[in-house]
Amino acid sequence: MTTGTLTPQVVIVSGRSGSGKTSVLNTLEDFGYYPIDNLPLSLIPQVVDKLVHHSKISKIALGVDVRIPQADLSEFASVYDELLASYGDIAIKVLYVTAQESVLIARFDATRRVHPLMVESDSNQVATLNLPNAIRKEIELLEPIATRADIKIDTSTLNIHELKEQIRHHLGVDNVVTVNILSFGFKYSSPIDADFIFDVRILPNPHWRGDLKDQTGMDNAVKAFFAEYSEVDAMADDIFIFFDKWLPQFLHNNRHTVTIAIGCTGGKHRSVYVAQYLAQKLANTLPKKMIVRVKHREKSKW
Repeated sequence: MTTGTLTPQVVIVSGRSGSGKTSVLNTLEDFGYYPIDNLPLSLIPQVVDKLVHHSKISKIALGVDVRIPQADLSEFASVYDELLASYGDIAIKVLYVTAQESVLIARFDATRRVHPLMVESDSNQVATLNLPNAIRKEIELLEPIATRADIKIDTSTLNIHELKEQIRHHLGVDNVVTVNILSFGFKYSSPIDADFIFDVRILPNPHWRGDLKDQTGMDNAVKAFFAEYSEVDAMADDIFIFFDKWLPQFLHNNRHTVTIAIGCTGGKHRSVYVAQYLAQKLANTLPKKMIVRVKHREKSKW
């Protein structure tokens, strides 16, 4: 069912404490979903309506677990039915994560965190709800959600990358990688967040030409200057050939961004020209799921 021009995609994420629900929400955020965790069930229909119709947000991930009042959890069936009636069963998915009891106990021991059902104001309840009992009680409380799960994932033997791949597979999410090409000047420090850094200071420098000093690597006169030196495009082509071959592999590597930094002395001529050159060529050859963006870090200093 569509609402206006948007087709909502609402994923309700739940599961046993320690099984990876937070990791699932983080992964869905990487996939473009708007995440909200620990929202009272009674507010979910109103929140989804506001996000879809007023904020025009169509991809929503909602975390639901035993931290909300137990009486509220018992209302899951009615909330779920209300969402189905409003948006259709294609738009609503319930993703439930679990893990073997021994794995959950080991994870709580390793992190030294307290299970939510062990945090009680009644000291008698604390005494009866040790960790194994809390884990078993949680299964009972989450039963209304688990029985309606469209997707169930056992994380007992999964690492974070394998979990992400399973989520991608179940939801049919295509990986999209943004390739950031950044020009910069070494005199202002190297970018610490770059995955690759190339130094193009060995190339001829227009800075020493009085008529080109105040121009940039995007100006035609500077481009004409570089055209007189075959090594400029030769170096840029070598960088392009490398990335044209290897960047597509990042589509299968759970990466969402790759930053390629091109540096010269001041970040105005050589690095700008090569960054623009590289961005234009890669945009024409990389798969459609790879988005190429170019930024000139020192632009404010030009």
